[in-house]
Amino acid sequence: MEIVFTNPANLWMLVTIPLLIITHFFVLSALKIRAFRFANFEVIKRIVGPVGNERNVRMISSNTLLFLLRVFALLFLILAAAGITLWYQGRGSKFSYAIAIDASSSMLATDISPNRVEAAKNAAELFVKQLSKAKVGVIDFAGASFVKQTITDDMSSARASISNIEVENVGGTAIGDAIITSTNMLAQEDNARVIILITDGQNNVGADPKEGIEHANNENVVIYTIGIGSEQGGTFIKTELVSKLDEETLKMIAEQTGGRYFRAADEESLQNAYAEIAAVSTQKLSLKLSAPFILVAIILIFIEWTLLNTKYRTLP
Repeated sequence: MEIVFTNPANLWMLVTIPLLIITHFFVLSALKIRAFRFANFEVIKRIVGPVGNERNVRMISSNTLLFLLRVFALLFLILAAAGITLWYQGRGSKFSYAIAIDASSSMLATDISPNRVEAAKNAAELFVKQLSKAKVGVIDFAGASFVKQTITDDMSSARASISNIEVENVGGTAIGDAIITSTNMLAQEDNARVIILITDGQNNVGADPKEGIEHANNENVVIYTIGIGSEQGGTFIKTELVSKLDEETLKMIAEQTGGRYFRAADEESLQNAYAEIAAVSTQKLSLKLSAPFILVAIILIFIEWTLLNTKYRTLP
């Protein structure tokens, strides 16, 4: 469970609470001096009684309840203005996915038929086709990341964008950049946020994956990683180069964001990985508290106003 703020800059207004406390006690002290200077003890005796009730006198003079109501009303209003949101683990029925597919040249290796990139695309399209109550965005990445489809609930458009992915001409594998781009895509979504990252290589350009992990955690995004490629590896573009999968990094990315790592050595295991991700129902869910906090603040202000005009009314 975690509390985050969508507008944390507004938290500076919390400085008004200690100012309110200081002002309250300063004014209270001044009023006590004036009360003793001009007190009508005969009237006080008739109100309090012949013996008097010291506790009631102290409560009335300090207005403690009214003071607390004001402080808490102000606190709830400030937290609401800061966009307070509670994130927790729960069963989600609505998800927003960002599918990030490696489109570097090594994905042309044919150890998975017909090649890695086509197998990844086919499995992703099947995954999207089976989704319900979800939104999907698509990116591909090589030495840089490219948005192919912004978040949408139009599954036909999402599948078409996956189908149109081709190997990019930008050399390298920027896993960190892919995570950051995918997280930015999901940042405004109210649904549970999930990245599915498919790659066959090692991060060798762009942002460090740890930067991507930190950014994803700040936005409460879960990342499932899929390492694609056979045990023996595969060559590509008529060369003897063999792409190597950095499983340790992919495991770290998944574990540190609450996801899971899958190894896809063939097309069947790739489809099974997608099926397991689709079956997951426990995710990070958000509860926006700004509206309830505003309602609580209004109720506290109303209670204070009522007491101020009844029990704590000042006699002229």
